[in-house]
Parts: sequence; C-alpha cells; structure tokens
Amino acid sequence: MNIDNETVRKAEQSGLTATLGIKFLPTPEADTCAACMKASEATGQPFGFLSGGATLALAETLAGMGSMLLCEGRICVGVNVSGNHLRAVPVGDSVTAYGRLLHKGRKLHQWLVDVKNAKGQLVSSVSVTNYIANSRKS
Repeated sequence: MNIDNETVRKAEQSGLTATLGIKFLPTPEADTCAACMKASEATGQPFGFLSGGATLALAETLAGMGSMLLCEGRICVGVNVSGNHLRAVPVGDSVTAYGRLLHKGRKLHQWLVDVKNAKGQLVSSVSVTNYIANSRKS
C-alpha cells in the first residue's frame, strides 16, 4: 500500500499513533499494509513486556489507516478488535504489524493483522473489523 500520503504523515504526528510511536511502512500490494512500534516504557506493562493493549492498538490503528487509504474521503472506524497474544516482547525490542485485507465490502472491511517481533516470530494475531461511513458534509 502506498503510504506517501498527507493522511499518513498527519496521523504519525498526532493522537494515539504519535503517543505509541507507530510508524507506517510501505508494502507492494494494494490490499496490505504495515507499521512498526517500539516496545517502550510507555507501551509496556509493569513486568517489562509490551502491553497486549498497545499491541491491539497498533493492529487497530494499522487496519484503520489501511481502510482510510482505500476509501479516501470516507470515515473508517473500528467496530471490533479481537486478538490472541502468543509471545512476550521485552521492553526495548520492536514489533512490526502486517495487515491483510480479507474482505472489502461497501460498509465493512475485515483485516487480519499479524504482529511479529524483530526475529520474525509471531507475537499476536489480531482480527479487526472497520465500519466505513460517508464523511460528514460541512
């Protein structure tokens, strides 16, 4: 997915995306997207590992950006996020999320987001459903 876009640049500098330090990455296919995030004190849990909530936020943010780029001018919001955490990530390491669009309907997009550690091992598998609405008229 082409991420050389003003929407992506704005998202990386504001809101939860900026708070978590999420950086979007280009992918060769139009129905895939990717982003990375560092496991830090801000995204970690008290035990020194990446928080599962931060991982889910990464996945939902990535799928949301993917839907927004596919449906410019429309509002895309997450309506369901469900994930399984399979491996711990120590604070100091980083993760990369890879999203693949499974279904592109008129009103719903279904994404599968696999989050992997720096060794390429699966950390979490997350399903995200986005609702696609018309933008509000000014």
